[in-house]
Amino acid sequence: MISEAAAAGWGETLWFETSIDDVGQGATGEALAQCVDMVIVAGGDGTVRAVVEALRGHEASVALLPSGTGNLLARNLKLTLNDLPGSVKVAFTGVDRQIDLGMIRIERADKSRDQHAFVVMAGLGLDAKMIANTDEKLKAKAGWVAYIKALAASLRDPSELHLQFRLDDGPRRRTTVHTLILGNCGSLQANILLMPEAVLDDGKFDLMMTRPDGVLGWIRVWVKVAWTNGVVRRTKAGKAIAGEHKNNPDLHYETGTSFTARLSDPEEIELDGDGFGEAMAFTAWIEPNALRVRTPEVTAPAQ
Repeated sequence: MISEAAAAGWGETLWFETSIDDVGQGATGEALAQCVDMVIVAGGDGTVRAVVEALRGHEASVALLPSGTGNLLARNLKLTLNDLPGSVKVAFTGVDRQIDLGMIRIERADKSRDQHAFVVMAGLGLDAKMIANTDEKLKAKAGWVAYIKALAASLRDPSELHLQFRLDDGPRRRTTVHTLILGNCGSLQANILLMPEAVLDDGKFDLMMTRPDGVLGWIRVWVKVAWTNGVVRRTKAGKAIAGEHKNNPDLHYETGTSFTARLSDPEEIELDGDGFGEAMAFTAWIEPNALRVRTPEVTAPAQ
C-alpha cells in the first residue's frame, strides 16, 4: 500500500483499526480529525456502512478493499472482489464517483430514535428475519451460502408486516406485506438482480414490497427475481423480450426520495446486511451524490 501511495504521489498513509466495539465510525472520526483526503475500508458492507456514516458531510472519499461476505456495494460498482493489490491500486490511482447515500431514522417501541446511513438497502420482514436467523459461525466458514439456511428458517415464519406508509408527498396508504426493501442498488450475490431499475446515482431509492400468495406466489417471485431480472434483463434483447414490469400483489416496485412508515407491531430491521433490532416506525430518505467512492479511471479507446 505504501509503495502504491508513493508511486501515485500521495502523502503518508495513516492506519486506524476497527474493533468489536467500534466497527468503523470511531476509527473514521480519528482519520477525519487528521484531515485525510481518503479513507480506505478493508471489510464487508457492514464495515463500509459504518465508515460511510462517519464520512457523511465530509469531503473525503472512500475506497473499498472488499473482504466481507456480500460486498454488495463493490459488486454494484462493478469493482474487482478478489484482487487486493488491484483494489489498493484503484484507491490511489482511480477517480471519485459520486453516489447517493441512504439515511434512516428508526423509532423504537420505547419511543427512542436513532439515525443511521445505508449504501445498499434497508429491509424489513423476510429480508431482516433472514439476517437475524443467519448463523455467524457458518457465515464465517461458508460465506453467503449461510444465508440459504437462514432463508429456509425465515420462510417458515407466517407473520406479515402490517403498516401505514407514505412515499414522497403521496397519500398515506395501508398495506400488508411479507417483505419491504428500500434499495440504493439492486444486485445481490449469485447474479440475483433484486431491483432491476435501481441506480446508485439517480437521486432515488427503489421500493420493493412482496406478498406472495402461497407456494405458487413464492415461485412467481423467485422466477421474476432470479430469472427474468437476474438473467433475461441483463441483455438488451432480453429487456425487449421481458417487457416492462407490471406490479401485482406478489411483487410491487416504486421509486422515491423519502419514505415514512409506521408498523402495527415492532419488526426486525436490517441495514446493509446487519441486524438493527426492532423498529416501530421509521423515516428513510436519499441524499443525492452525498458520497465519493474511488473507482477505476476509464480511459477512452484508441482511435
